[in-house]
Amino acid sequence: MYERFFGLRESPFKVNPDPRYLFLTGQTQEALAGLTYGIQNRKGFILLTGEVGTGKTTLLNRLLDWLRGQRVATAFVFNSKFTESQLLEYVMADFGIPCESREKSQMLMRLNQWLLDRYRAGGSTVLIVDEAQNLSSDVLEEIRLLTNLETSTEKLLQIILSGQPELEEKLKSLHLRQLRQRITLRCRTAPLSLEETYGYVAERLRIAGSNGEPVFSKEAIETVHSYAHGIPRVVNLLCEHSLINAYVDHVRPVPAHTVEEVAREFQLDEVPASELASAAPSRTGQPADHQVLLQEVSELLVQLREITTRYPAQERKP
Repeated sequence: MYERFFGLRESPFKVNPDPRYLFLTGQTQEALAGLTYGIQNRKGFILLTGEVGTGKTTLLNRLLDWLRGQRVATAFVFNSKFTESQLLEYVMADFGIPCESREKSQMLMRLNQWLLDRYRAGGSTVLIVDEAQNLSSDVLEEIRLLTNLETSTEKLLQIILSGQPELEEKLKSLHLRQLRQRITLRCRTAPLSLEETYGYVAERLRIAGSNGEPVFSKEAIETVHSYAHGIPRVVNLLCEHSLINAYVDHVRPVPAHTVEEVAREFQLDEVPASELASAAPSRTGQPADHQVLLQEVSELLVQLREITTRYPAQERKP
């Protein structure tokens, strides 16, 4: 759509958590290093938390790419509505473990044997649970029980719990104290500083094939940061729609007033910083159909704006 106009190969600000676009701030590097260290050293339970929209799922996808390259067996849970039995069935299926019985005891025995076989062969196994703040206490307790699958010296299953800050509050409950005590590493993501926002936008443009020509003015990026409060998901939202508007107006680089118009369209000038991430589309678990719908809506907006530009209101029939 606007890519050719700005000298890009692809859209740099898509809402899906593409690991190619992970921007490594100091905080993100520290979190990624903590996750890899914990897995390599079989630490058992690792906690990853961060505010909505700060890149947790993108970070996890980068970690998954690395784990697959290391031939580590992985299962990724993103449905926070599972019951205890559904969780175990899903984990078994995602690991690719065949089990004829649906009895919990039989599934656990089969999982334990499979983990032992992998351990003896020198392999590692990782379970990643995203959006864990929405899991019930009973399901979280069921996840804790999976860490009982161990040898006398090593954990057979490494587990990463990822979620919003509410997850940390939930883990403070008396009912989950055993789980809390088993967490050996805590990693966090954080909003971008102004300097990091400059780097974030520049890096995404570079990956998308920018030819080096300015795409956003300096003032535009400052305006993006001001409205987004450094939340990457909202930065993406503002940048994506600012590119669309600037393309329709045939303006480049994108000026600050275009970003302000987009911020007003999405009422970001009225949304408190703590609620900004919920104003942008969620990136986790979005089906492909939703991505297509977003693209079609964007294209329709462009067409409508072009019609408005070519035919002013006074020239259109009522």
